[in-house]
Amino acid sequence: MSGRPFKPSSIDAHIGQRVQLRRSMMGLSQKDLAKICGVTFQQIQKYETAGNRISASRLFELSTALETPVTFFFAGLPGYLPPENRSGRPLRVSDQHPDDPLGKNESLQLINLYWKLPNDDQRKMVMKMLRTLNGAE
Repeated sequence: MSGRPFKPSSIDAHIGQRVQLRRSMMGLSQKDLAKICGVTFQQIQKYETAGNRISASRLFELSTALETPVTFFFAGLPGYLPPENRSGRPLRVSDQHPDDPLGKNESLQLINLYWKLPNDDQRKMVMKMLRTLNGAE
């Protein structure tokens, strides 16, 4: 250790937000996730707020506990793309467009809430409202 205080980067903050998003999507509390991972809920809180950096091994444990690939936590970072594109070639970090709506936390929250609606009629109403607001109807 260098003795310097930890200063979170924007990547640490992004990963913490993605942990929080996925935990919320699964309906887990910080306490629930902490119990699964064998840490305190305060530790989960620190991870989510980037108060503590998440090690590679802990990120792997979190991905297992949250039933998502490790890559989920990096989605939405500038330049991030999944491992392969349609041509089958590996993607470079510089390939992703920064305005891709599928890389944003709000998009994932919207999708999650949409599919939690209790029936097709309510989902149709939401779609109609979105089309109307966008001038597509």
